[in-house]
This record gives sequence, C-alpha cells and structure tokens, in this order.
Amino acid sequence: MVEKTCLIIGGGRGMGAAIAREMHSRDYRLALMSPSDSCETLAAELGAIARRGRAERAEDTRAIFNLTMERYGRIDALLIHVGGPPKGDLLEISEEDWDRAHDMVLKPVIRMAKLVTPVMEQQGGGSIVNVTTFSAFEPSLMFPTSSVYRVGVSSFTKLYSDRYGPANIRMNCLLPGFTDSLDVGKFADMAALKRIGRAEEQAKAAAFLLSEDSSYITGQSLRVDGGTTRAM
Repeated sequence: MVEKTCLIIGGGRGMGAAIAREMHSRDYRLALMSPSDSCETLAAELGAIARRGRAERAEDTRAIFNLTMERYGRIDALLIHVGGPPKGDLLEISEEDWDRAHDMVLKPVIRMAKLVTPVMEQQGGGSIVNVTTFSAFEPSLMFPTSSVYRVGVSSFTKLYSDRYGPANIRMNCLLPGFTDSLDVGKFADMAALKRIGRAEEQAKAAAFLLSEDSSYITGQSLRVDGGTTRAM
C-alpha cells in the first residue's frame, strides 16, 4: 500500500498546525514549512520533516519541495496557507504593499503548482488546496489586498482544474471565516452560527478537500465561515 504524503506551506501554528494534525491522523506523511521554528517543533511531535521558509520566497518553497521529494519521493496532497497581506485604507495602500500582497498570496500558488504538477501527473493524480478567505467573493474594506488577490487565487484554481482535471489532479480553495487561531472573537456575531470557527473545524474541511473523500470535487471555493457570507 502506498504511503501518501502531504506538503503544507504554512504548517507551523494555528490553522496550518490543525490541518497537519488532521492529516497525520489520516496516516499521511507530512512535510511542513513556516517562517518560524514552529514547523520544526510540530514536525518533531508528528514524526514529520520541516524546513523554515516564507511562501513568498521562491528559494524557500523550492527547498521544501526538494526536501519532500528527497525524503518521501512523492506528494499526494499540497496545502498552501499564507499569512495575511498588508492592510490599510484602500487608496492609502502603497504600490509596494500591493506588490507584497501579490507576492504573498497569488504567486506561491502558481509557483507551487509548477513544482508539484509534474510529480502528480507521474503518480496519476493528486489534490491541491489553497486556503484563502471568506471575503474573496464578498470584498471587505477591512481586508482590501486580501480581497483582491485571494479571489485571483479562486480564478487560477478554476483554470487549473480545467487544465489538469484530465490528469486526475484536483485543485480547490478553502475559504475560512473568522477562526480561533487568531484573536477575532469580536466578529462572532457576523456569522449565522453566532460564533467564530475552531481551527479543528477548518482542518476537517481542508482534509476533506485534500483527500479522496472529495474525489469528484475540483475547481471549487468552499466557504467554511459559519454563514458569514450572504451570497447564494
């Protein structure tokens, strides 16, 4: 039986760590990357491998990809979870910060897709999940750069799913609402459920999309926001 491998970009703390634990419980071997040593600490706990790095740095994402392939020889599931890009009043955000948001949010998805797609094609399939935000389709002035670039991730995801669906490679987006991995309790009333989400709840949704449980789902943006968004 093939031992499956999951690579998590942003797998050190909070939601990323919860997803790592959930995938570990499903018997996936793990490779983790995060900007701090939290990925190394978690890797020691879960019997995984890790390398510190930032998603916006091409050399860092290539390094964790290379380490994963050297150690495990395959990548069955890839999750990309990046930090929040710069915020500010819409027209007061500098061009440099718009560029930073592009580098943080959209580029890592494209860059990682270029790395893992040949591997997944050779294996006969795989699953990629991009963690974005509930505001991707209902833009919020609280998160202007995130709202702009994360909807771009959903657009790329649909294009990718059309192009690589015949190779049995799926790509989807997870759109979390306010979650307890951050100090966001004041926003609880925005959700229909009148509470913020738990990181473990987001992890189960992510694992569903990463695994064969969702084998006929691709190109989708799944909102896991407790009913915060209103669009139908």
